[in-house]
Amino acid sequence: MRASVKPSKLQCARRAKTTLGAILLLAAMAGPVDAAGCAFEPQGEGRVNQVIDARSFRLQDGREVRLAGIEPVVSEKPATNRAQALANILTDREVELRGDDDMPDRYGRQPAFVFLAPSGTLVQAELLARGEALVSATVADKECAGVLMDAEATARRAKLGFWKDPTAIKNTESPGDILTGIGRFTLVEGKILSVRQAGATTYLNFGRNWTRDFAVTISRRVLPVFEIAGIMPKSLENRRIRVRGFVEARGGPRIEVLRVGQIELLGGN
Repeated sequence: MRASVKPSKLQCARRAKTTLGAILLLAAMAGPVDAAGCAFEPQGEGRVNQVIDARSFRLQDGREVRLAGIEPVVSEKPATNRAQALANILTDREVELRGDDDMPDRYGRQPAFVFLAPSGTLVQAELLARGEALVSATVADKECAGVLMDAEATARRAKLGFWKDPTAIKNTESPGDILTGIGRFTLVEGKILSVRQAGATTYLNFGRNWTRDFAVTISRRVLPVFEIAGIMPKSLENRRIRVRGFVEARGGPRIEVLRVGQIELLGGN
């Protein structure tokens, strides 16, 4: 290996510790911040005509595009104000669309990773770095997930936008607070007290009362994904984690984990 490669790896390690503030369970996600990590197959280009909401817009040719890989932050601002951050970036700009799937969603919007022309700035990363979005639970590509997670962590560290709110990340010791976000994309932190399996579901339990306390659920069908990543759910017992996903109410509040990247292992017990 050439000597020039080693410093790059050391820089990646430092970035994973200082910028993310956590050891990602999927270590490969802690790669260098490079928008090229989300440069999938080209899906077209065009000029932005109108910003529709916090993560979607319309091109002059009529196509509607939804920003892939991110979720809008929950805010008390009116919908028009929540879309302003995206409008500030995209209004009257030429953009290039990229993605691994151009199948429209149920609203007819094309999901894409969007790059400003000619600068090549990744719009998703820009929103995340301003604290105006969260990394979604749907990003399967490791390199792209690393780019987005690093941008999100930059805003979290600087307490920008959404991260100004001290309750931006919910605490598992307050399940009632988590329940207020039913149906919303939420970040939750806490210590896993026990890991149990019931039927086809593995439960990461953060309390002793299953009818009230928060838990993460992992379906048997996705356990092989964790095993491939070298992670056994039982090994997470007594560890602190941050989990992201949509809150459900099944007894107590729940978040279903479908991908390893939804969980970050935090330092300390």
